[in-house]
Amino acid sequence: MANDFWILLAMVIYFAAMLSIGFIYSKRSNSSSKEYFAGGRGVGPWLTALSAEASDMSGWLLMGLPGLAYFTGAADPLWTALGLAIGTYLNWKIVARRLRRYSVVAGDAITIPDFFAKRFHDTKGVISTISAIIILVFFCVYVGSCFVTVGKLFSALFGFDYHLMMVLGALVVFVYTIVGGYLSVVMTDFIQGLLMFFALAVVFVGTVASAGGIGETVAFLRAIPGFISGTQVASPTLDPETGKQIVEAGKAVFGAPTDYGIITIVSMLAWGLGYFGMPQVLVRFLSIRDAEEVRKSRIIATSWCVLSLASAVCIGLVGRAMMPTHLLTGTDAETIFIVLAQTLLPSFVCGVVVSGIFAASMSSSSSYMIIGASAMGENIFRGLFHKKATDRQVMIVARITLVIMFLFGCLVAYDQNSSIFQVVSYAWAGLGASFGPLMLCALYWRRANKVGAVAGMVSGTATVFIWHNLVKPLGGVFAIYELLPAFLVSLLCIVVFSLLTEKSNDRMLYEFDHYMDDPLPGTLPSGSVLVDEPMEAMAEEVSGQRGALSTGSAGERR
Repeated sequence: MANDFWILLAMVIYFAAMLSIGFIYSKRSNSSSKEYFAGGRGVGPWLTALSAEASDMSGWLLMGLPGLAYFTGAADPLWTALGLAIGTYLNWKIVARRLRRYSVVAGDAITIPDFFAKRFHDTKGVISTISAIIILVFFCVYVGSCFVTVGKLFSALFGFDYHLMMVLGALVVFVYTIVGGYLSVVMTDFIQGLLMFFALAVVFVGTVASAGGIGETVAFLRAIPGFISGTQVASPTLDPETGKQIVEAGKAVFGAPTDYGIITIVSMLAWGLGYFGMPQVLVRFLSIRDAEEVRKSRIIATSWCVLSLASAVCIGLVGRAMMPTHLLTGTDAETIFIVLAQTLLPSFVCGVVVSGIFAASMSSSSSYMIIGASAMGENIFRGLFHKKATDRQVMIVARITLVIMFLFGCLVAYDQNSSIFQVVSYAWAGLGASFGPLMLCALYWRRANKVGAVAGMVSGTATVFIWHNLVKPLGGVFAIYELLPAFLVSLLCIVVFSLLTEKSNDRMLYEFDHYMDDPLPGTLPSGSVLVDEPMEAMAEEVSGQRGALSTGSAGERR
């Protein structure tokens, strides 16, 4: 009981600190919708990098990934982690800087739907509305996965009722998000990113030491068929009545391993494609104060990602050697990080470390909620229904959206047997396929137009639903992760529909051709004619945006 008190005290202190941050930033965040949704484009490289990674990884990094490694061995988490590490680097390398610059040229866009709409000159709000709806649908699922993590955390730590703890934890996230806006989310994400890294490092080192060292641990794991193979998956033998792994003579029973073929490897590597369409990461690129600081953020983010993923996988593997018969279902296995922290660490330190799990869930769910709220407020309410809406009206709609997302997330999380890894994989595929191909085409392909953009988003979303529910159950080659086929279908539709319809107007082409120029030209090339606006208006607008592109620096270089 005394141990529980110290653990709980550490977590209460942590919760109080996070809520305080929300109130500290509330005055500045509520000064305008741009401050509330994008931090006024004044976020530095360290905050940008760690907040992006913390919001991206969520609770599955400390529960879902170690749980997968504990239950079925190295193959699944290893290839998934590799795909995510590669995707993280490429996203920062080929998207971040270009998106930061283009978002300013394209009418100073502060949300991802807003960027797509302004990039393709969609004045009727079709693109922004569709993209906002997609964000709301999949982010509600994402928020639910975070709330599942919170419920499992407190249930495993203290034996409290799962549903009560899930709702209370969700309320903490909801309060500091609705009060503090984007800046509070970024600042708390930064702190939570540091805490997650500390938690992983401490538990990993402690687990290896307690398991008897690396040599003995590897020898034990090798004795489990296929457990540390990259091309095989261990097969726990389950009791048909209870669904739990069978234990005989004090040892967990495993059957013959199953092959981990090239299709499955490609499926796991395909997780990396999702980064190009993740709004919670892409919005960080919009808010960084200077495009020239992206390189520093890329180094920080990639290093954090690689080390954290490696630690999470190793914790699950070594945890099996240390506690081979403790967790006998896939769902229970997702608590291995918590069980190890309780076993290895002093109570107060354990409270700090397991706060890393809550940190992960808080950082992700708050980011999903603020992006969903911005999609509804900026892109649907102001963009479609009330173009002259004030910032105050937009933020009222955004806060109502936060309430709805909070309630829907609780509904999704109500089933405590939900697999965090599976829930996240579904939402990841939906967002990655809907927005990833479009983002790449928007930044790199001159011929892409708004018809192709709509076709790409709709086809990507539809393919995820169809493939996951109807095609994937067929097995064989069709069992591939739905993100990959949906990504390819979306990309194909963007190209085909763009080529079959009329070309973009001269102004859009001019913006594309010069958005990476420094300084931005103030006049159009000789002989050019704008289709939708006079030349003087264009020159005036582009000239006015030079300062925004170089905020925080003396000037950018191409």
